[in-house]
Amino acid sequence: MRIVFQILIAVAAWSQVAAAAVPDVRLDGLNIIAVPGHPFGSASASHAMAQAKRLGAKALAIVPFLWQSNPQSAEIGRGDDMSDNELRSAIQETRKLGMAAIVKPQVWIPKSWAGAVEPATEQAWADWFKAYGDAVSRIAQVATEEKAEALVIGTELSKTTMRPEWTDLVGRIRAIYPGALFYVAHNADEAELVPFWPLLDAIGVSLYPPLSFDHDRDGRLKEMRISADRIDALAQKYGKPVVVGEIGSAGGLVGRARSAGRSRRADLAVVERSGGRRPCRHRFHCSRQTG
Repeated sequence: MRIVFQILIAVAAWSQVAAAAVPDVRLDGLNIIAVPGHPFGSASASHAMAQAKRLGAKALAIVPFLWQSNPQSAEIGRGDDMSDNELRSAIQETRKLGMAAIVKPQVWIPKSWAGAVEPATEQAWADWFKAYGDAVSRIAQVATEEKAEALVIGTELSKTTMRPEWTDLVGRIRAIYPGALFYVAHNADEAELVPFWPLLDAIGVSLYPPLSFDHDRDGRLKEMRISADRIDALAQKYGKPVVVGEIGSAGGLVGRARSAGRSRRADLAVVERSGGRRPCRHRFHCSRQTG
């Protein structure tokens, strides 16, 4: 498959998220990104999406990337991985195949990750949120026009979530996009701190819990239960369903060292590392994010 299906297992699962926009059923699926030479709308991309359907996917989380040069930069914008027309094609093809389309923007920073975003001054924070909001608004408009079932307003931006600008940003996107809206936090640690869950339709989380050594089965089960219980507690506190946006694991000393940043992920299908127009603006042109 030429499109990368990133993060196997429980990408999107919820019982009810904004009932008017999302059917009252559990949806399991995959995150998908575009790679150079195989844009959405091409035969190879359509084939890969159909393969996901045959694997049992009921939803696809389509990931357009926003790009910034470093974590402290106030300049952020759409990368060249996916144009608006290609995003339209991805949503259309997903729905044509009978799957729910979830649009899930993510921030790409060369040799870093979204959780490191932290502009240096108050003015830089204001500029960053303005630029980020402009980019997500464009994506939200396409999601609205193509009737995507859900939209993610942000993914794993853990150093931003205590900022007051999120309230206005949620309102801005709500004015454009009428469907189910949620944010994807990085692990339970960030999810427990997000103050704007009441403004959204669901609690989103990517789960990369630090696990014990491979031989310690009981220890691993205990750690996974603790993580699940913390998320369940959040669902009960806010009266909202939970969307697992990504899932993965890391074990032993390496895993624990990485758990504060980004754990190892499971990828399904072959990652193609062909060149592009602007190196480092496509997720797999540069070194992978490792936290």
